[in-house]
Amino acid sequence: MTAGRATARVLATWFGCGYFPWGPGTVGSAAALAIAIAATRTGNVPPWWFGVFAIATVPVCIWACGMEADTSGRKDPGHIVLDEVIGQWITLAPAATLDTRSALIAFALFRVLDITKPQPARRFEALPSGIGIMADDVMAGIYGALVMALIRFTSI
Repeated sequence: MTAGRATARVLATWFGCGYFPWGPGTVGSAAALAIAIAATRTGNVPPWWFGVFAIATVPVCIWACGMEADTSGRKDPGHIVLDEVIGQWITLAPAATLDTRSALIAFALFRVLDITKPQPARRFEALPSGIGIMADDVMAGIYGALVMALIRFTSI
C-alpha cells in the first residue's frame, strides 16, 4: 500500500474508529465529540471553530474517503467514518458552549439525521466516490446545526 493510500485509510477510518465491530459511525461521531469537548474545555477552543475546520477540510476528506472506498472496492464501506466526524463537528458548531446538555443534544441530533437522511441528504449518497460519501453527512450536519442554532437562540 502506498503512503497516500495508507494516509487516506488512517483519516477515512478516523484513526481506526471505523473498525469498531458495532456501530462504527456512532463510534466515529463519539470520537469527534470527545475531541471537541476536550478542546473546548482545556484549550479554550469555541465550538464554532469545529464547524469552520470541518468545512475547510472537506476537500481533503473527499479525497481520503474516495481513496479508501477505491482501495476497498466498495462505494461506501462501513469502516469509513470521517464523514461522521465532519458531520458531527458541523452539528455542534452553533452551540454556545459544549456543556453536557449541548454535547448530548448535538450527538443525538446528528446520529438521528445521519441515519434517517432527510432529503436532499439521501440523494447526495448517489454522487460519485468521496463526494457521495461526504455530501450526505455534511448535509445531515447542516440540518443538525440549524436545529442547534434554533435551540441556542430560542432558549429551548
